[in-house]
Amino acid sequence: MAGTKGYIFAELDITDAAYFYDEYMPRVRPVLEKYGAKFLIGDDKPRVLEGDRIVKRIVFIEFESPQRADEFYHSKDYQDVIGYRFRSANAHLYMLQGLDPSA
Repeated sequence: MAGTKGYIFAELDITDAAYFYDEYMPRVRPVLEKYGAKFLIGDDKPRVLEGDRIVKRIVFIEFESPQRADEFYHSKDYQDVIGYRFRSANAHLYMLQGLDPSA
């Protein structure tokens, strides 16, 4: 679909806050910027309205297209820093495609 945005939605449980914020975040921010990512949501207290789930942190990031989001995730740049997140947080990540604005 032409003109659709791409998104990465993450549910995070940060297990080592100092490492996550001091080691991972300074490394991932320049990579996100390189791929034109925009943070839309970063919430440490999401409220689960339905379902039996405990979610500690939500991050929602927008890219110009689904392809760009995919390029970011699979890039060597991101793969070089993803281990810092693996060492400091548990996560569920979702790659999402926005709605076609012309539909």
